[in-house]
Amino acid sequence: MSHAQLKLAQEAIEAKGWWGAHRFLILRRVSQLSILFLFLMGPWLGWWLVKGNLNYSLTLGILPLADPLVLLQSLLARHVPERNALLGALIITVFYLLVGGRAYCAWVCPVNLVTDAASALRRKLDIRGGGDLPRATRYWILALILLLAASTGGIVWELVNPVSMLPRGLMFGMGAGWLMIGGIFLFDLFVMKNGWCGHLCPVGAFYSLLGRFSVVRVTANQRAVCNDCLDCFTVCPEQQVIRLPLKGAKKGASPIILSGNCTNCGRCIDVCSKDVFTWTSRFKPKLDNGLQVLSNP
Repeated sequence: MSHAQLKLAQEAIEAKGWWGAHRFLILRRVSQLSILFLFLMGPWLGWWLVKGNLNYSLTLGILPLADPLVLLQSLLARHVPERNALLGALIITVFYLLVGGRAYCAWVCPVNLVTDAASALRRKLDIRGGGDLPRATRYWILALILLLAASTGGIVWELVNPVSMLPRGLMFGMGAGWLMIGGIFLFDLFVMKNGWCGHLCPVGAFYSLLGRFSVVRVTANQRAVCNDCLDCFTVCPEQQVIRLPLKGAKKGASPIILSGNCTNCGRCIDVCSKDVFTWTSRFKPKLDNGLQVLSNP
């Protein structure tokens, strides 16, 4: 029987209990669904605590929040943004510089619900292999959408952006939008593991650039007690960010995951029965069992 067929995080459940092995997964779902519901309350129930969408919103008529990627496209398209849009983008940028840019992907983005469902079903069905694309593809797509904004004078990406399409469709009707969302689910399920978020999504690529400088990080500070169960690699959507911090002690590599592609989802913390992983700050001394190690971003 393959590792994927075994019950994931069974050792962690036995060591820490069910909640301890799933707490950050549950908290992420609460965060994602709560944020989505805040936007849906107005159109569905007439409770306008938040007006707008993930591109731009106004909370309680006071707090503006704006997607910095949309603002950047707007500037390249030679549109003059309003003061609230600039302020909202600044607030979001500072926030994700603190907590981790790709925390947006794990804790806010509604499409992550779709891709995580595909990933879980893929593990359950033990689907292996599939297509392969360089992870750098998402950065080329990011460059393309910025080029399109500059050359067309419009924010072309928002016509097909599934991150905007999903909540907008729930508000006003999905229509053909289900083809995009369903296509992403099937792509991740049958074609490529973590294909959309890990290889194609330009929104994730943009936030990973912010994430390179963020303060809150995950660290494998207890990597010496790792028992090689591989559960952390199984659940991580960006497995490459774990490898060196977890297994690079002999090379003097820092146990802190400094890659901007880490989504700060916390699942590696959940599923590790040995508590190898925990939260830390990028400015905390990089220690491994009391010995200082070299920083390796």
